[in-house]
Amino acid sequence: MHSSGPAVDAFIRPDWAVDARVGALMTTRDGGVSVAPFDSLNLGRSVGDAPEAVAENRRRFEAAIGAPPVWLSQVHGVCVLRLPAGAGSQEADASITTEPDVACTVMVADCLPVLFAAPQARGVGAAHAGWRGLAAGVLGATVAALCEASACAPRELSAWLGPCIGPRQFEVGEDVVRAFGAVAAMRFAPRGPAHVGPDGSPRWLADLPGLARDRLWAAGVKRISGGGWCTVEERSRFFSFRRDRSTGRMAAAVWIRR
Repeated sequence: MHSSGPAVDAFIRPDWAVDARVGALMTTRDGGVSVAPFDSLNLGRSVGDAPEAVAENRRRFEAAIGAPPVWLSQVHGVCVLRLPAGAGSQEADASITTEPDVACTVMVADCLPVLFAAPQARGVGAAHAGWRGLAAGVLGATVAALCEASACAPRELSAWLGPCIGPRQFEVGEDVVRAFGAVAAMRFAPRGPAHVGPDGSPRWLADLPGLARDRLWAAGVKRISGGGWCTVEERSRFFSFRRDRSTGRMAAAVWIRR
């Protein structure tokens, strides 16, 4: 089972201008050994996939990044962990580090992964931004923690938005609209009378990458790239929980090379 690994094009590399010592990538569903409906590079242990397949997929992921990934127990919150080398799995939705050879890692299957890099490779971070965490402030918390650890200003950070559910597919109710407030109204497109919730309430289409860009901009981050993929629409490339329910998980990671 260990004879081969994923092809180079199985990964997405951020298109950002950062120090060469910063490494970053995001997996797709390609390049692993899991069978349907987790085919093939599923990295989630609690989705129903065969444990031996997930173990091999995680081995391939770690080999690709060349640093041990730190897996978080994600809870759609705003906790940000500062990771030392060799840190184990902990409950949080974001992590930062200033140490080399430890990979800040988040797992997704429609939620938005956001990677960060400070200037001169002084620090990196990764955040898991579903709508709940995003509305609660997980990106602002990550920016603040990384700036403090890296002794830099938010305007000096670079941020990259990975694949997530896109604005043509992310149907939400009034609770989501209210969570972001009137200032974010431009990021929600009202749906017609044919689209209502079980209780007859109206529905909207939400722009998750747009909401993230707004939050990053408000936090002082100006160097923002990525965010152009839709996990729901690109079935052959990405896992999507909303589309398939029973499916795998992808991961995005960022690290400092020694």
